[in-house]
Amino acid sequence: MKKSRLLLFVAGIIILLLTQYKVVMPTLYKVVSSDLFLVDSKDQSSQIAISTPLTDLAFKHCNEFIKNDLGSDIKASFADKPINAWSLGNYQYVINAEITLTGADSVVSTKKYACRITYNNGDDQAGINDIANWSLIGVSGIKDN
Repeated sequence: MKKSRLLLFVAGIIILLLTQYKVVMPTLYKVVSSDLFLVDSKDQSSQIAISTPLTDLAFKHCNEFIKNDLGSDIKASFADKPINAWSLGNYQYVINAEITLTGADSVVSTKKYACRITYNNGDDQAGINDIANWSLIGVSGIKDN
């Protein structure tokens, strides 16, 4: 009785592994290689830092989001240009820049930050200057200690 249970268990494990190997994984590979996850956009990604009118706008809007987030107790002074800016494609950008912060206690500190931001309207460039059409994904380096 115990021997047949063990054989049944081992057979079940073997069937499960074969199903995974022969059915599930090939199906997943087909789905991943298909156009299901492809986003067709005029904005191409770049592995090297770039400077374009869109990265300049992304930098400007990142600074505006940061200024609003800091509140009125901290005075922020932003650099004229980012240190680096990358396009991730599909109107997503990563901006690396410096900010000078002056706190309520008059302590001045300069920090480097990274900001990830997305333009929400894709190839429709009509509202690109409106900050309401941009989403801040995240900022790091300013409040980090």
